[in-house]
Amino acid sequence: MNFIVVFATTPTKEDAKKIARKIVDEGLAACVSIVDEVKSIFYWEGKIEKAKEAMLIIKTRNEKFNQLMDHIKSIHPYTVPEILAIPILAGNPEYLKWVEDSTRRREEKIQN
Repeated sequence: MNFIVVFATTPTKEDAKKIARKIVDEGLAACVSIVDEVKSIFYWEGKIEKAKEAMLIIKTRNEKFNQLMDHIKSIHPYTVPEILAIPILAGNPEYLKWVEDSTRRREEKIQN
């Protein structure tokens, strides 16, 4: 089983909460942690910009990534949202089992 952590930023905490709630409800993530304020400095449309953003830290299975990314993009206010997946190389086995079970619950519900 391959697990990932996905990072995404949003312009506001409210946007982050909306996205987090939706992807957990859809079974695309087991858990989303929201960091209320991060300061980002980035190059956009020919100049250096800065912004206060909220960051989502999403725990899920690798096989959910494409669906998760598509879902985030469909409701995200940014034209080009940050959505980055990092592999989990090791972790608490009980926690990883919980991530697996939590992201399978919706699949099982659909099959039954």
